[in-house]
Amino acid sequence: MTASPKPRVLLKLSGEVLAGSGGSGLDAAVLSTVASQLVKALSEGARIAVVLGGGNIFRGLGAAARHMDRVIADQMGMMATIINGLALTDAVRAKGGSATLFTAFPVGAVGVPYSRDTALAAVDGHTLAVLSGGTGNPFFSTDSGAALRAAELGCDVFLKGTKVDGVYDKDPAKFPDAARFDTIAVDEVIERRLGVLDLTAATLCRENGIDIRVYKMTDGDIIYRVASGGTEGTLITSAR
Repeated sequence: MTASPKPRVLLKLSGEVLAGSGGSGLDAAVLSTVASQLVKALSEGARIAVVLGGGNIFRGLGAAARHMDRVIADQMGMMATIINGLALTDAVRAKGGSATLFTAFPVGAVGVPYSRDTALAAVDGHTLAVLSGGTGNPFFSTDSGAALRAAELGCDVFLKGTKVDGVYDKDPAKFPDAARFDTIAVDEVIERRLGVLDLTAATLCRENGIDIRVYKMTDGDIIYRVASGGTEGTLITSAR
């Protein structure tokens, strides 16, 4: 009897996680660790698309706040995600895995221009689909771009790594009595303004029936575990 295919997942990784303790640039050891976890999950049948931020290379919103033109700043930020995507694609291939870099806009021979059908074929063929360049448009956060791609690819869950191990009723860094949710509805997250992800991303997930799992991205082999269906962190349900 043929086993059912594993759920499709959209894994959103911040650029900062690839910088390691240095805070900027790319840390070879971190890239190797992340790639190893992804290759292991893929080898066990996981179906994964990855969206990377670019904050370790260039943070568009920060530049805009310093009076750079917002459109130019966002374009530079999108290019930064392509740099990170190239690095992750190379690291996965070095570990013996299969990965394809997709770009939201044409960048010569650097990557494959994104199309839903081509990316979906990669994901369902157990090739890591590395989705870079955001949406190709300014004024969209990385979370919103990731939620859009998750909807386009029919993903079952949006996996978001953060600095904390889930969703809390208030900032655990400021309030020792903050309580963590194991499960919470996306409507409640929006209504209580818990700040886990932006409103556009939350709404896209709700409207397309995509659950969101928030986890601590530096917790051991957590990327492998959540990509393989692990239940760590907080599950934000899309059900109304």
